[in-house]
Amino acid sequence: MTVLITVCGASPGVGKSTLCAGLAQWLADSGLRVDHFREEEILTRPQFATVAEEFKAAGTVELGTLIAATRQFVDSVLASNDDVVVADALVPFVPTLLAMRHDEETIDAFMIALTEVLAPVRPLMAYLDGNAEAALSRAARREGAQWLDWYVEKLARYEVSPPVTDVASAVTYLRRERAVTLDAVGRRGWELVVIERADELAQDQVLRVAQRGLGPYLGRAVEDG
Repeated sequence: MTVLITVCGASPGVGKSTLCAGLAQWLADSGLRVDHFREEEILTRPQFATVAEEFKAAGTVELGTLIAATRQFVDSVLASNDDVVVADALVPFVPTLLAMRHDEETIDAFMIALTEVLAPVRPLMAYLDGNAEAALSRAARREGAQWLDWYVEKLARYEVSPPVTDVASAVTYLRRERAVTLDAVGRRGWELVVIERADELAQDQVLRVAQRGLGPYLGRAVEDG
């Protein structure tokens, strides 16, 4: 059976994309068939075409559209015969839902439907935890001097709660995003591997911690398959 590993984190710059690449390579080297779903591909993969069109037209996406697109994605994964999908910040869509100003009650109801749709690929989350302020600074060093201003302005434009007006309030908002994500996943019983203080670890250390945490789930999946 195919396993979906979704990699999420406490902030941009915490290392999600780097970990995804490392996990995809590790799993492929182990002889597994791996699909590496990069974060930007939600706007280009055919299963999410309707999501991209809605967002482009209206700046928002209906919850039913997200569920339908995810169902198409799961069907395509099952048809592909891949062993593992490593997805960079794909599901459970919590940052998107908060940016669309949905409350926790609505997100919890959405998660019930999402978990049912994802059941055939047994979602497993690797969550990179850490200091959001430090991670934002690392992202700004990587992306350039204007990136942090752009990110703060984006959150302010979405009118997230609590409101964002500067870096400090962005960090406060990211703490809420973290709490809602982990609570939503925990309520639905997803397998969860938390990599603590990820912003303080070297890339190879993060990968090793993730490998140790994910290994038992992946070994079982391969055996079952």
